[in-house]
Amino acid sequence: MRFVFLPALAAVALWSGCGRESHPRNADTAPAIPVQTALVSSQQWPDLYAATGTVRARTAAVLSSKLMAYVRQVAVEVGDRVREAQLLVTLDSQDLDANVRRAEAGQAEVLSAIPEADSGVAGAKANLDLSQSTFRRMEELASKKSISNQEFDESSARLKSAQAAYEMARAKRSELDARRAQVQQEVRAATIMRGYARISAPFSGVVTAKSVETGDLAAPGAPLLTVEKEGAYRLETSVEESRLPFVKAGQNVDVGLEALGRQFAARVSEIVPAVDAASRAYTVKIDLPAMPNLRSGMFGRAWFPLSAREVVAIPPQALLERGQLQSVFVIEDGCARTRLVTVGQRTRNAIEVLSGLSPGEKLVSPVPAHLMDGARVEVRP
Repeated sequence: MRFVFLPALAAVALWSGCGRESHPRNADTAPAIPVQTALVSSQQWPDLYAATGTVRARTAAVLSSKLMAYVRQVAVEVGDRVREAQLLVTLDSQDLDANVRRAEAGQAEVLSAIPEADSGVAGAKANLDLSQSTFRRMEELASKKSISNQEFDESSARLKSAQAAYEMARAKRSELDARRAQVQQEVRAATIMRGYARISAPFSGVVTAKSVETGDLAAPGAPLLTVEKEGAYRLETSVEESRLPFVKAGQNVDVGLEALGRQFAARVSEIVPAVDAASRAYTVKIDLPAMPNLRSGMFGRAWFPLSAREVVAIPPQALLERGQLQSVFVIEDGCARTRLVTVGQRTRNAIEVLSGLSPGEKLVSPVPAHLMDGARVEVRP
């Protein structure tokens, strides 16, 4: 009996491991893999409304010309980063330069006439002072009957003539002051117009559109370049009219950008009060955090919370995805067992499980590399 019983015990031991039946000896003798675990939980999740939208720059400038002129130089290309006040486009300014020179010549002419006018005012004032002194003496002599009436009248006439000459000299000087102010304005206006031939960046950013080349004729109002300020973007989404009561300015929502493969939290900054008559939707603007490679025109989604519902959830680190198959490792009797699951909505910290798991089950999370179905595991904190 002894020789029969011992082989039976050996056979039982051979088949008692956690591994698959096709490799019982390897599974039984392999060391346990240290893993961390997480529990399948039941959570209250808000029902989410997904709204699609487009990333747009919060600050963007479409640069155009204020005058009609040929383009002499375009200093940037699409994608170039520019700094504030950097010269981007230069227009032909020969006529404008001539206008500036003409205005400056008029200003110089006026300025050269000012010293002569000042001299005329000074001479007229000196003549007036002399005439006044003479008239006072003649007036005193006339009161003593020491001069004739004709001499007194001649002195009075000379005083009036000196006064008129002085007033005329002052008027000419005032006219020069007015003319000087006028030509200064003409020079300033001509200089400003010439400055329109040099189109500069209004702020630091990146060139996102270019519709002009050297030699083109720039027309007033026609777009030349588009510059967007980096690090200041928002997602503009369309929200159905019936869902608007669930959207509030300042609330936090989850946003996903497919081009970047990222999902993150963002804040609703503005709800445009006007509704689009065709789609019956409102535009909701969501400020996005600064991140590399973020560009306007990208497609994005925003999830707005509605009413709460109970879901079965697992941490994202516990889920394995291979093609269309989604699975987890469930710990059963010290072994890791593969379990196929069906998942639903996702957040940054949890994934909804529609089928395959029950609350309270213990999962491997995160999943170590090369962990196989049936492998023995050792749970560590």
